[in-house]
Amino acid sequence: MFKYSFDALVYHGQEDVSDSIKRLEKYGYDAIELVGEPDDYNTKEVNTLLDSHGLNVSSICSIYNAKRDLAHPEASKRRAAVDYVKSVADMASEVNCPVIIVTPTANGKTSPLANREDERKWAVEGIREAAEYARKQNVKLCLEAWNRYETYWLNRLDQALDLNAEVGMDNVGIMGDTFHMNIEEENIAEAIRNSGNDLIHIHFADSNRAAPGIGHIDFLPALKALNEIDYQGHITFEILPASADPFSVMRQGGGSEFFDEYTKKSIDYIKDLESKLYKELELKR
Repeated sequence: MFKYSFDALVYHGQEDVSDSIKRLEKYGYDAIELVGEPDDYNTKEVNTLLDSHGLNVSSICSIYNAKRDLAHPEASKRRAAVDYVKSVADMASEVNCPVIIVTPTANGKTSPLANREDERKWAVEGIREAAEYARKQNVKLCLEAWNRYETYWLNRLDQALDLNAEVGMDNVGIMGDTFHMNIEEENIAEAIRNSGNDLIHIHFADSNRAAPGIGHIDFLPALKALNEIDYQGHITFEILPASADPFSVMRQGGGSEFFDEYTKKSIDYIKDLESKLYKELELKR
């Protein structure tokens, strides 16, 4: 049986975390993925809410912007990025979260600011330092691949595997996101299989970044691949409005379907496919 989580990114700033946790309990989720903004949470209160509603924190969706760029040519900005990852690791430890998301450079940076080899070297150094710190907190880092319109590198899982091998830390793995994978991978299921035990986290969203079932991705092969590699993490839904700036949509009062309607549809749709998967496996025995 898979475990299910929901990324609170689409709720963040629109409601209190207590409302988000209550919604996820209502629709049968196991966990919540919190947003990597430590100053926005009182972790003691979050723990009390989680205990009350029978949820845990699956992961933390860290936010990487121009001020948090592990590959920036300015050393001071790289230092700020490493310190940020460490602060998210502290937050993760406080809420008993096993995994935080890391990307080697800023979202929206579609070309390097320096030599590519130098940027890669700086990112590897920063990830290693952050991983050393996170290990003491019993926290893992996972490297996320984004599509080409959000970053100039680390677009596919094979690239994430190569970076992970270069980092060479036992508490670092990789993750996929079906929205990005739908753009970049030749075959989503095969990319999952090829990742094996290195895949420690995954985001599900449809081709239009809405709830699974709204777009055109076939999620059953992805579920089969996760089952084949004995995936132990959560299936976490990260869904956002179809906009270059989805958060402006939310701020302006749009995207109401991303609260109750799409939160429920996401887990219901994938759980139905999970049931079909297990029926197929039973028939083959």
